Amino acid sequence: MTEALLHAHKKHVAVLMGGWSAEREVSLVSGAGVAKALEEEGYRVTAIDVQRDLGGLMQALTHPRPDVVFNALHGRGGEDGTIQGILEFLGLPYTHSGVQASAIAMDKAMTKRVLETAGVRSPKGMVLSRGEITGGTHPMPAPYIVKPVDEGSTVGVTLVREGQNSPVGDAWTFGERALVEEFIPGRELTVGVMGDRALAVTEIAFQAQVYDYTAKYSAGHAVHTIPAAIPEVVAEEAKRLAVLAHHTLGCRGVSRSDFRWDDSRPGTDGLYFLEINNQPGMTPLSLVPEQAAHVGITYGALVGWLVENAACQLA
Repeated sequence: MTEALLHAHKKHVAVLMGGWSAEREVSLVSGAGVAKALEEEGYRVTAIDVQRDLGGLMQALTHPRPDVVFNALHGRGGEDGTIQGILEFLGLPYTHSGVQASAIAMDKAMTKRVLETAGVRSPKGMVLSRGEITGGTHPMPAPYIVKPVDEGSTVGVTLVREGQNSPVGDAWTFGERALVEEFIPGRELTVGVMGDRALAVTEIAFQAQVYDYTAKYSAGHAVHTIPAAIPEVVAEEAKRLAVLAHHTLGCRGVSRSDFRWDDSRPGTDGLYFLEINNQPGMTPLSLVPEQAAHVGITYGALVGWLVENAACQLA
């Protein structure tokens, strides 16, 4: 038995999953996969289905107290700094990004502003109120994208086409603010980052014009090409920007940055950063585990690395 495996057998990991966001079901799938893989790697695992019950969560995290928390929560409450603040208060090392990086990364508009200072280009856009996007006035010429400011997993992403009477009608249920951005034609690219390393560039082709929640989590709706069949100069620039975004925001562990590439423009002129996911999914269809496998890192090794690199600023 290796020294690493002996060490793993001594470590108790609490896997947080579920939560109360729009991504609860995806989180449950991610968490179940993580728990199973960690057990196979030799860790002692307690799976916790997180409810909106702070007392119950505190009880679960202190009796017994784990050595490490694997945060498999997604969306509001799970990757926006909320749960991270609780874990900091408890002094528990946890996977993925800390409080500040999580809060910034979850706010797409704030992320754009911060990364612009580092030279990361994103589509032109603006933040509008619910009233402004449900009215009949278009904020920019169509086609353009409307998406929630602080949801993950492409929840609520809407393509507004020419001829629509209003941006999103009366059906907006994703908060009081929305991010409106110019639509970049072309191809969807994504890059996973693990520590200081960009894993790979994946191209995502899908049936609809927009890579939305259904396309992301429904088998058959999206095709992943890894490595993306794109010019090397574009691939290397996407990797560089993903690592730059990861470090500029102060992310740790793994993250995934999404891009649009207008391939009608020369070189890297058509490459635009869209957003960063500082807590990427771990489902069977998820992109970061797929990219890790592409470079020779098994799912078990990936989740084990996250556990061994967990941290707590106040510990």
